[in-house]
Amino acid sequence: MKKLQVSIYLKETDRKDDIPLHELIVRRLLHSGIAGASVMRGIMGYGRHGHVHRTRLFGVSDDRPIVIIAVDDHDRILAFLPELKSLLPGGLITITEVETL
Repeated sequence: MKKLQVSIYLKETDRKDDIPLHELIVRRLLHSGIAGASVMRGIMGYGRHGHVHRTRLFGVSDDRPIVIIAVDDHDRILAFLPELKSLLPGGLITITEVETL
């Protein structure tokens, strides 16, 4: 069955009104009825500015990457995009058609 997967790329320190942005987005996805979402913390990464984010000595982070992945029907994902864009101005969002089993 064909579905859409939305991937949202953030930094660990991204916040909205003192709430971690990844937590806020996952709660909004749940409230919107999206079938499922997962948050993954990256070990290392960089973005358009070329600044490498990674774990440093003793596990201290320098703003590691976070990716939220959600999968649901085309209509539900597309309906959620305006809210997502308002939460993440300038952030990277990708959409991919996936086959679910």
